[in-house]
This record gives sequence, structure tokens and C-alpha cells, in this order.
Amino acid sequence: MKRQQLDRDELYRYARHIALPDIGLEGQQRLKIGRVLCVGAGGLGSPLAMYLAAAGVGTIGMVDDDVVDESNLQRQLLHGTSDVGRSKLDSAIERLFDVNPNVKIEPHYKRLSSSNALEILGGYDVVIDGTDNFPTRYLVNDACVLLGIPNVYGSVFRWEGQVSVFASKSGPCYRCLFREPPPPGLVPNCAEGGVLGALPGIIGTMQAMEAIKLILGVGKSLVGRLMIFDALEMSWREVALRRNPTCPVCGDEPTQLSLIDYEVFCGVKSESGAEVAGASEIDVETVEEIVPREVSRLLGEEVPPFLLDVREPWEWAVSNLGDQGARLISLAELTDRMSEVPSDRTIIVYCRSGQRSRTGARMLIEGGRRNVLSLRGGLKAWSDEVDSSMRVV
Repeated sequence: MKRQQLDRDELYRYARHIALPDIGLEGQQRLKIGRVLCVGAGGLGSPLAMYLAAAGVGTIGMVDDDVVDESNLQRQLLHGTSDVGRSKLDSAIERLFDVNPNVKIEPHYKRLSSSNALEILGGYDVVIDGTDNFPTRYLVNDACVLLGIPNVYGSVFRWEGQVSVFASKSGPCYRCLFREPPPPGLVPNCAEGGVLGALPGIIGTMQAMEAIKLILGVGKSLVGRLMIFDALEMSWREVALRRNPTCPVCGDEPTQLSLIDYEVFCGVKSESGAEVAGASEIDVETVEEIVPREVSRLLGEEVPPFLLDVREPWEWAVSNLGDQGARLISLAELTDRMSEVPSDRTIIVYCRSGQRSRTGARMLIEGGRRNVLSLRGGLKAWSDEVDSSMRVV
């Protein structure tokens, strides 16, 4: 291992590390030449990147193509109010250099994909998965297995968090635990299901801890162990994991030797490339969608469609299409309030991103309504294509 000497200022900065018997001067030098890639600069990426920088990890790569939104600030502490609308990576670089000007930040201003993952991940010692969607989780896992790089996994949802280490030489990978993704729409994302703001801080900090231990080569890592944290009960439980010898990626005779289209694999889009807005297979076949611009056109007709908002009242209070005649009936109340939905007009159901609206549309169809459509992409797409002034949480 090529050593990098620490100067006087670094010796002072990392004095509490160097005093630890399991780190010492040599360990701190290991951290200085360490290279860690953080996939995502959001809820998990914020605490883990800041602690990696503070610890003196020499090179921190970050992958993200998003911009800061005000709804991020409840949990994404890399960013502040003044950063809203700014690239998350630009905001992160500024914050991390303030934490520790000695570290090198390698930004990757793009979405991780099958076409670039091997190139981006290659050359790092550890990859930390701070993403919040299944296609990217499977992509990170498979790329790490193919490259032989450990993958520090973390996830958060509502009050629960998980953390483990996958894709090590002897341990299981993410596919050994979750061989197949859940059906689209079964597990809501954080925007629709919610997440306690402090929770990513706990899980992201643990991810940083595991990455630091892997670089130092000390302690017992979470390889072969999944830690599950319940914030409401303030309890941890541990699940033992084993490598699956028949795993298609890391098994004894792997059948997948390259990266695939993970959006198709996870059911986010069809093999033809059409987006699937998150429902079961039968939903895809029975619920038709309509794009925002077409809805805007129909609203100008003599008999406009009936707009049904199936979000929660607090979401409606932030933004809605009430000025276009929309009616709020949350998805949970729709069955009991079906009589409030007319049967003599075209019905267009909408939500935040198009997931709950498909479920609501299917409920209406099963309840006897005809000419029911779901707004593709939800209010997020409406904001992008019709009314950019609309704020969507």
C-alpha cells in the first residue's frame, strides 16, 4: 500500500482518530488514500458523505443528477434553503469542502445507468448505495458484483431503516436477499409513503461507519448480516444472510454476466420502452393513461372531464387542480365515496406521480365506471408540461 504522509494540520485534525488503537497513524493514512463512491446525494447521501469527509477519506465520488427541492430539506442536510433549485452535487461539494478541505470530491452529474455504471464504479474501493428506488439498487448491486467492489447498502421508509454490506468476496449480494423486485406500485416511495427526517441520519451514519471499517480492515462488518431499525420502538434486530449458490449474479454458476435494463426488470417500463406508472400487471392492461397536455385540451371543451384527486388532504393543500374543477377524494376513502363520482362524464384520476391514480382508476372501473383514465406522471408531469409554477411535494 502506497502511504501518504499526513501534514501537521492533518495530524491535528485527525488526532482523535489517530489516538484510537485500531486506527493510529497507519489507519489514518489508509483513509487518506481511500476511494469511496456515494450513489445519491440525498437523505442517506447527506450524512454518509459528511462523515466520510470528516473522517478524512481522501477521495469521495458522488453520483446524482437531481436538483435541490424544498421538500428535500427535512432530511437532506447537505443542502440548505439557499440551495433550492441548485444541483445537488454543487451544493454537496461546497458543504463537504467546508467540512474538510483536504478531501477530493469527484462529482458525476448523471443518472447511474447500465451503460455507465461499470465505468463510474470502477476504481473505487467501496460503493455506498444511498438510492431510493429498486432499479438503481439492483444496478448498483450487479455492477459491484461484476467489479468485485463491496456495496454498503442502506434503505429508509417511514420509521424503518435497513443496512448491510453486499457483494463482498465471501458474502451474499442484494439479489441473494431479494432475488426478484416487488411488483410495481406495491411499495410506495418516500415521497408518497413518507420518511422520518432523522432516520436517514441514523442509517447513513451506519453506512459511513461500515465503509470506514472496510477501508481500515478492522472490526466485524455487516457482511452476511442485515440490520433492521425500528425508530418507533427504538429497537434493532439482526437477520443472518447467506450467499445463495444459485444466485444469477454471484452464485456458483452465474447466469447474468453483464448489466441489464433494470427498469424493465423492475417493471417500471415495458420491453418496448413505454413507462409503466406503478401497478400490478393487470393494472397495466386495464387502466388507460392520458398525458397532461391532452388533459389541458379536454378541459377547454364544452363538457370537460371530471378530475379526481386521490391524494391526501395535506397534499391537496400544497397544490391541486381545484381551479380546473378537480374534486378531492383520497384513495383510502374512494370505496365509501364512490357515489360522489359521476357516471356520465369522462373521469381523469390524478395523484403525485401516477401510481395511486392507477389504483384509483382501477377501483372506479371495478365499481362500474366507464371512460376512466389516469394522468400519466401525475401532478409532477403537469408541473413539467403545463404549469411550471405548481409546487408538488
